[in-house]
Amino acid sequence: MKEKKLKYEYHLDTDSAGERVVRIIGKGKRVLELGPGPGTITKLLSKESNCRVTALEIDAEAVTKLQPYCERVYQADLNNPHWPEMIKGEARFDTVIATDVLEHLYEPLAILKEMKNFLVVGGSIVVSIPHVGHSVILASLMDENFAYGDIGLLDRTHIRFFGIRNVQQLFEDAGLKIVHAEFVVREPEHTEFAKSWANTPPEIRNVLEKNPFSSVYQVVVQAVPIEAEGEPIRLMDMQAGSQQVTLSDRVKSFLRVHVSARMYSRLQGIYASSREYFSKDKS
Repeated sequence: MKEKKLKYEYHLDTDSAGERVVRIIGKGKRVLELGPGPGTITKLLSKESNCRVTALEIDAEAVTKLQPYCERVYQADLNNPHWPEMIKGEARFDTVIATDVLEHLYEPLAILKEMKNFLVVGGSIVVSIPHVGHSVILASLMDENFAYGDIGLLDRTHIRFFGIRNVQQLFEDAGLKIVHAEFVVREPEHTEFAKSWANTPPEIRNVLEKNPFSSVYQVVVQAVPIEAEGEPIRLMDMQAGSQQVTLSDRVKSFLRVHVSARMYSRLQGIYASSREYFSKDKS
C-alpha cells in the first residue's frame, strides 16, 4: 500500500528555497528545525549533509515521519509562547532554521528573537519567506481577486505577508543582521497563478514587471546576531538574479553532480573568461 503523502511533502528542485537552505547550512552541523512538516528538508540535512537535527513540529503525523531523521522531535505549537520551554535543556545549535514557517505564525518577530537564543557563538539563523510582492499577486489584487489555495504564495494558512523591505525590517527588529541572502526567482508563467497572469492585460503586466523584484518568489536569508562578525546585507540593494553570479543554479547543480571539483572550477574559469572576452568592444 502506497504511503500517504502529507501536506508540504514534496520533491525539492535544484534551485528551490529548501535546496538553498541545505546548501547554506553546510555539513556536519547541529541544527534546530522549526516547523519542518513531514521532513522534506530534514531528510537531506540528516542523510546527505550528516547534520544532527532536533525538530519542533505541531502535526502528529508529521512528527512520526520525522523521527527516523532526527535526534529528537518535539510536538510543539510555535504560536504558543511557551514552546521554548520544551527545549530549554538542549545544548545550543550551530544553525536554527525555519523554512516557509514565519508566515504561518501570529508573532514572527517573537519567534525570530527566540531562535537567536538557541545559537552557539558563531551560529546563524537560516530562513525562507514567500514574497508577497511578486507580480502575480499584484496582478491578482488589481483583478480584485485575492484567492487563497492549498499551497504557494497564497497558502490559505498564511497569516503574515512580507515584501522585501518587511523581511529586512523583521530581522533588524529581532536584533539580527543579514549576512547572506538569495532570491528564488519564478517567472509569472511558472507559478501557480500562470492562468490568471495570462489573462492579465499586457499593459498591466508591463507595468508590474518594472518592479526589480517582480519575479522574486521567495527570499532565503542567513542572519547572525547584530554583534557578531560579518558585513550586513541590504535586501533592497540586491537584484532579483544577483545570486546567479557565474553559471545558472541549474547548470551549477548538474555540473557538481557529474564532474569533479577540479573540472567544475576550471569550467567556471572558462565561463568567466569567455564572458569577459565577448563583452569587450571588438570595433
